[in-house]
Amino acid sequence: MATAHIKKQPTRAPKGWSKERTRTKTAKLLAELDDLQNLLFAQSKHAVLIVIQGMDASGKDGLIRNVLGKLNPQGVWVRPFKAPTPEELSHDFLWRVHQYVPPKGVIQVFNRSHYEDVLVTRVHGWCGDKLAMERMKAINDFEELLVKHNHTHILKFYLHISPEEQQQRLQERIRDPKKQWKYNERDFEEAKLWDLYMKMYQDCFTNCNKIPWHIIPADQNWYKEYLVAKALHDLLTSLRMQYPGLKK
Repeated sequence: MATAHIKKQPTRAPKGWSKERTRTKTAKLLAELDDLQNLLFAQSKHAVLIVIQGMDASGKDGLIRNVLGKLNPQGVWVRPFKAPTPEELSHDFLWRVHQYVPPKGVIQVFNRSHYEDVLVTRVHGWCGDKLAMERMKAINDFEELLVKHNHTHILKFYLHISPEEQQQRLQERIRDPKKQWKYNERDFEEAKLWDLYMKMYQDCFTNCNKIPWHIIPADQNWYKEYLVAKALHDLLTSLRMQYPGLKK
């Protein structure tokens, strides 16, 4: 959750962490999150935006399903961001994102996000360094706008997977019939650009850190899910929300 170099960040749980005990803790957090999310929805004074970034096969979909999918779908919205459409490209790069920011009372999840416009675009040379730095400034202003003017609380997660674990998961998409629908041959080509992606992510962590990043070790799903559930639980608890009384 800092600007320390990504290569120095762990991708696995600390030695000695128990998988079973951690899963028990996660289950307890999820039960409490169910109540906290209901309270957030009822009070409707705060909004929550969860940004999830990560390399291919880092487990973004599984995280959303196993943590946020346990909550009431009326108050948890998910928006994936893929390659922009021609209409989206005809606007400024934040246009397609701003439409999906959460109203008060709602947890909005971005599966990938506005950060793709300073990540994949730079890796492939579609966005130069000067434009990228201008976009990062715009991202900081955009996030500050949400925080200051709509009581939006932003959690930014980077799911930090190792190259070895990524390769193993990509191979599973070929072998496992239940995962073959996820297979995309381009993922293997993107994986070859690992070092360049890490450089671009590092720039994001350094230049877009007014709202800090949570660097989540993602090689073990049980540990990743615990950390994200705990971060959301800590945030919602800190809001000290109360149910509104009878309307007069």
